[in-house]
Amino acid sequence: MSIRVTLDVMLARRKMKLSELAERVGIAPQNLSVLNAGRARAIRFSTLEAICRVLNCQPGDLLEFDAAAPPPNDEG
Repeated sequence: MSIRVTLDVMLARRKMKLSELAERVGIAPQNLSVLNAGRARAIRFSTLEAICRVLNCQPGDLLEFDAAAPPPNDEG
């Protein structure tokens, strides 16, 4: 996928565990894990906003575009 999630980098900078972020954001740790692993196909703006609020960062600190990556295959 050409969008890379760099949540793990921001968590390391903030010295925070994924489970703590999940609790503070109010999202299931499993769902946050899917996002962190780059397997999520979408994210709600309200979730992204909550993550940014807790981590005191911008959306661009969590998402990165990789022009060299092949485009996603959206076929069912």
